[in-house]
Amino acid sequence: MAKSKVYFTDMRCKMGDSLLIKLERLIKKAGIGEIDFNNKYTAIKIHFGEPGNLAFLRPNFAKVVADYVKSKGGMPFLTDCNTLYVGRRNQALNHMEAAYENGYTPFSTGCHNIIADGLRGTDDVEIPVPGGVYCKTAMVGRAIADADVIISLNHFKGHECASFGGAIKNVGMGGGSRAGKMRMHNEGKPQVDKTACIGCKFCSKFCAQNAIIFNSDKKAFIDSAKCVGCGRCIGSCPQNAIFNNSGSAFDVLNAKMAEYTLAILREKPNFHINVVNQVSPFCDCHGENDAAIIPDIGMFAAFDPVALDKACLDAANAAPVISSSVLSERERKYGDHFMNVHPDTNGVTQLTHGEKIGLGTLDYELITVK
Repeated sequence: MAKSKVYFTDMRCKMGDSLLIKLERLIKKAGIGEIDFNNKYTAIKIHFGEPGNLAFLRPNFAKVVADYVKSKGGMPFLTDCNTLYVGRRNQALNHMEAAYENGYTPFSTGCHNIIADGLRGTDDVEIPVPGGVYCKTAMVGRAIADADVIISLNHFKGHECASFGGAIKNVGMGGGSRAGKMRMHNEGKPQVDKTACIGCKFCSKFCAQNAIIFNSDKKAFIDSAKCVGCGRCIGSCPQNAIFNNSGSAFDVLNAKMAEYTLAILREKPNFHINVVNQVSPFCDCHGENDAAIIPDIGMFAAFDPVALDKACLDAANAAPVISSSVLSERERKYGDHFMNVHPDTNGVTQLTHGEKIGLGTLDYELITVK
């Protein structure tokens, strides 16, 4: 397979320029104009951010993309599916309110928000996964499945289950309905290191399944029969006392995300943008964000989500560590910043499995756009 072209622009702006102008210039150079948008429903897959988190992408970025699609006769909408865990985005009404609170309104972005899997997260479509190793079909939010064109606009950052989140995480996990997310998460269940648990009960606030109970010793216990494996408790524990109890489970999760991404993008024009700024150690699903672990790097765009995420991962790992971040406090035994934060998971699995099933290639040519 030939190298995929990945286009990059940094975050520097001269007088009279801006990041928004640079984003438009980037996507044009990367070839977004090759897509026929005329009269096409165009899903812009976004993460609206959990209220309280301030690391999510500003809606200004989405407006640039939506305005471009409209200029080509397309019908864009911003979209995401409901979540499994406790929070402000687990059903459509709350999800829409969260999006508005974070600035994603038709007045700021120029297009509407649609929660792809409906009011309760049950409005989905079962789509075949050609060559799927772990998933023969994918349960995808109906609005995403119905779209003619898919564009992903992604905040590249850390993730406690996937190691990092980019295009594959945003499309694959984010495009799965609540049933789809349960299928992706069901390979492994977390467990508690009782010597590290202090009985603070903070983890239980984030469990939508009421799977965390506290025994007479006031230590947490996870009922695997109730647990769906979403991993929210892992990221929420202030003592790092909760961990994945299966060495392969996160690898399987990452592979399933790649397979869901393939199902969603298959036979549809698609284009992907990663913004590597405010690189928080955890996902924007959290109602808070820790300090960025590396400096802002820039914006990347490509047709190939595997090559795009690989280019961003390489750039992130080449960046210096911010001394005030959690990464600076961790033992850095890996050559991967995200694995040093989340040593139980290796996000490269997303990429290698994606290449294996034909989603894209790890080989890329990086083209800088001034």
